[in-house]
Amino acid sequence: MTERKPRKDAARNRAAVLAAADRLFAHCESPEDVTMADIAAAAGVGKGTLFRAFGDRTGLIRALYETRLEPVRNAVEEGPPPLGPATPPLQRVPALLDAVLCFKLDNRHLALALEGTGSDSPYQAEHYERWHTLLHVVLEQIPDLADSDFTAHALLAATRADLVEHLVGQKDVPREELRAQLASFTAKVLGSRPLQGRLAAED
Repeated sequence: MTERKPRKDAARNRAAVLAAADRLFAHCESPEDVTMADIAAAAGVGKGTLFRAFGDRTGLIRALYETRLEPVRNAVEEGPPPLGPATPPLQRVPALLDAVLCFKLDNRHLALALEGTGSDSPYQAEHYERWHTLLHVVLEQIPDLADSDFTAHALLAATRADLVEHLVGQKDVPREELRAQLASFTAKVLGSRPLQGRLAAED
């Protein structure tokens, strides 16, 4: 019994920290404005609690990113079409990219914070490697598509958080327009009709 309370406290503190960080990143002017002290104060915990639980600011951002991404990841790994593994590759690739884009549109500052953390290459980050590997595998299933490894990199580049922030935050490109542009670009790369065009034709 004596060991359960610290575990419950730690779980409660972790949840409070992630919720506080989520709110702060969602409403900040710039992700750089959100500090560990801000998050600790908003969560009602000491800074030491943050560092013990997450290591540093980058670790906290990664944990929050993974928590927010979990529903998308579950849909990709186990869900029905168009994201799930039973979807034909020519339909699944644009659906996967649209899901990545929508996630970054919904979590712009968090995604920007994650891609801007540390000095390591963003292409070596775990979340990037996971998406690239998935796209690479699906692209390899498309006949006559050359160099699926590079194609996966090129398609993911169109969903980078800094590009999304530039187009939406600076150029005021509407959400649906940006999604349509990505669908059109993906279709040209794959040599197929845009996903949104196919869906409209089927309605």
